[in-house]
Amino acid sequence: MKVVILAGGLGTRLSEETEVRPKPMVEIGGRPILWHIMKHYAHHGLAEFCIALGYKGELIKRYFIEYRTLNGNLSVSVCHGTTRFHEDRCTEDWLVHLMDTGMDTNTGGRVRRLAEILRKEAFMLTYGDGVSDVDLQRLLEFHRAHGKLATITAVRPPSRFGGLDLEGHKVVRFQEKPQMGEGWINGGYMVLEPGVLDYLHADGDSLEMDGLTAVARDGQLMAFRHERYWQCMDTLREVRTLQREWASGAAPWKVWL
Repeated sequence: MKVVILAGGLGTRLSEETEVRPKPMVEIGGRPILWHIMKHYAHHGLAEFCIALGYKGELIKRYFIEYRTLNGNLSVSVCHGTTRFHEDRCTEDWLVHLMDTGMDTNTGGRVRRLAEILRKEAFMLTYGDGVSDVDLQRLLEFHRAHGKLATITAVRPPSRFGGLDLEGHKVVRFQEKPQMGEGWINGGYMVLEPGVLDYLHADGDSLEMDGLTAVARDGQLMAFRHERYWQCMDTLREVRTLQREWASGAAPWKVWL
């Protein structure tokens, strides 16, 4: 099963970082958030990726082209220009399709441009700017059981502010970023049947507002409720939150060994 990752947006709300690199290449713990997302999928046995590129996509291409060189031990003959890798195998046995889907293409248009390689079977899809500890095998089982065209993972977004549990004037518990008690949002981590592609018609289509809205209207959209960890990376504050969680040694989304 292929995993589509939308990685082509401008990331304007994170301009401090995205002036020089695409948003999925913003680093958490010295690795792009894109790498963290892919490690999560690979942990669940999903290791074939279609990355929909746009803004500064050449930097993502270069990252994967040079991945083994930059992350492994090697010996270089300066005189002869030859390279020998010390490891027999790469640590990440991934197949990565790097697909240019246009600078100004909307999310639905990016998926539509990948239709040729997505038509044969169901595929997973997520955004290149958020991490979670969602159980992808349970998500897939849920999708297969209901038989509809699409499943999204519904999450409760973290609050922007710290939460207080009070007894009178006494604080009995403080939570830095609690989950909201009400309301669900689309957290990505979707499973889509090829039939969803028929709902996407142009580069300007939004996957959410044009595609999934129509899928829902036809009674073909289901939600897999995820109550545990989920965090997007839209602001510098959220980048720092993710960096702090990773530095703690107990990042909630690190499900791999």
